[in-house]
Amino acid sequence: MRGGLWQLGQSITRRLGQSDKKTIARRCYASEADLKKTVLYDFHVQHGGKMVPFAGWSMPIQYKDSIMESTLNCRENGSLFDVSHMCGLSLKGKDSVAFLEKLVVADVAGLAPGAGSLTVFTNEKGGAIDDSVITKVTDDHIYLVVNAGCRDKDLAHIEEHMKAFKAKGGDVSWHIYDERSLLALQGPLSGSTLQHLTKEDLSKMYFGEFRIIDINGAKCFLTRTGYTGEDGFEISVPSENAVDLAKAILEKSEGKVRLTGLGARDSLRLEAGLCLYGNDMEQHITPVEAGLTWAIGKRRRAEGGFLGADVILKQIAEGPAIRRVGIFSAGPPARGHSEIQNENGENIGEVTSGGFSPCLKKNIAMGYVKSGLHKPVHRTTVQSCTLNSSNTYTQEVYRKNKDKLQTQNMIRASPMHQMEQISSDRFPPLSSKYPWLIAESIEDEKHNTQDQSSAPYTTTCHIIGVESLSCLGNVSEDIFMAG
Repeated sequence: MRGGLWQLGQSITRRLGQSDKKTIARRCYASEADLKKTVLYDFHVQHGGKMVPFAGWSMPIQYKDSIMESTLNCRENGSLFDVSHMCGLSLKGKDSVAFLEKLVVADVAGLAPGAGSLTVFTNEKGGAIDDSVITKVTDDHIYLVVNAGCRDKDLAHIEEHMKAFKAKGGDVSWHIYDERSLLALQGPLSGSTLQHLTKEDLSKMYFGEFRIIDINGAKCFLTRTGYTGEDGFEISVPSENAVDLAKAILEKSEGKVRLTGLGARDSLRLEAGLCLYGNDMEQHITPVEAGLTWAIGKRRRAEGGFLGADVILKQIAEGPAIRRVGIFSAGPPARGHSEIQNENGENIGEVTSGGFSPCLKKNIAMGYVKSGLHKPVHRTTVQSCTLNSSNTYTQEVYRKNKDKLQTQNMIRASPMHQMEQISSDRFPPLSSKYPWLIAESIEDEKHNTQDQSSAPYTTTCHIIGVESLSCLGNVSEDIFMAG
C-alpha cells in the first residue's frame, strides 16, 4: 500500500470524525462482503477497532487509542497485533533446504535447528519478490511467513519452482497454515506477559529462535521476532484458540499491553528503519540496494545459486547504483514518490515511506538516492509533495559523517553498508540489524502551516548514521542529535 499505513490511519481518523461511518464505507471502501476476515474480526470490533481494507482483508487500523498513543505504548509497555492476514507455511522433505536456497538469499543450510533469519525471495533480475522470516525447524522442515499482499504471487512462485524441482527428483512438499492465526506480541513487557501463559522458560529463548510449545493450552509455533524494533514474539496459534489467547495476553498484562492496529505498526517499523514491501522494497529493488546485504549469507555470496545471483553478487563486488537512506524533515512529512534532488535541481532519488514519528516528535522518511550521494559531505534537496499535490516544499540537506559517534548499545554510526556491530549486554532488538541513515533538522527558514499554497520553503538538515534502539521512547534525543 503506497504512502504508508500511518498516513492512511490519519486520513481515516479525520474522515470518521467528520462523517457518518456508513457513508464513509459506501464512499471509500470495497464491499465488506469482498473482504476476508480473521477469526478475531468480532473481537476487534468489540474493542473499538476501526476496520479498513488491507491486502484483501478487513483489518483494524487503530482502536480507541490514537495511532500516536498506541505507538508510544508499544515502546513503553507492549502491543498485541492481529497479523493473521499474513501467510504461514512449511516446506518439508529431505531436499527442502536445497529447494528454498534456489529462491532466497539466506544461508538456510547454515542455520542451526530452531534458528531463523530475515531473507528475500528474488527474481531473475535480482529484484525482491518479497521479504520473509524463515526458520529451519529441522534439517527437513522449514517454516516461513510471507506478506499478505504478496501471498498469491509468492505461493505461485514457490509452486512453479517446486513442480520443476520435484520433476527432477527433488523431495519437497508444502503445507499452508490456513487453519492457524498469527498474533504479534511486541514491546518491553512481551516476555514477562507471555511467560504467564507457558511453562517454557522464555528468558532462554534468543532472538530469531523458533519453538513449538504449549501456550494457554494450545500448541503454538513461537518465534522471537517482530516488526517494531522491540523485543517480542510472533505466535502461530490454531484459529479456534486465537481469541482466547488474545484475551489471556491482555488480561495477564493488567491492561499495559493493548490491542494495536496497522497504523501504529507502520509508524513503529518506520522508526526502526524496517522496509515495507510495496513501498521500500519492490521487484526492481535488490537486497543490496535496500541495505540488506547482511541477509545474504557468506557462503551464498561465494557460491550464488539463487535467482538473480549474477546481478546481486556483481552489486556486492562493485556497489549498487542506488542505496536506501533515511531522513528527518520539518514541515509536512515527506510522502512516498517525492523526488530527492541535488543542489542543481537534478533528480537523484525518491522517497518511499514517510510519516510522523510519535517517539521522536519529528517527521521521518526513507528513500533511495544514487550511490555516492548517500555518503557524507554531499548537499542535496528533497522536493516533496504536500497533502495538496499541487503544492511543494523543499529541504536542503547536508550530509555529515558521524562514524565516531557510538550510540548507547550496539551500533557505531556510519553509512549503513559499513555499520559495525559492537558488544552489548542487552537482548538484541530486531532493529539492530536495520541500521539506517537519518537527517537531523537544524533550521526551518520559511514555512506557513496554515497556508499550504505559500512558496516553497527550505530546511537545513544533517544526515547521520544511527542505531534504531529497542525502546526509542526511553532514549534521549541527544543520541540522534549528537555532534
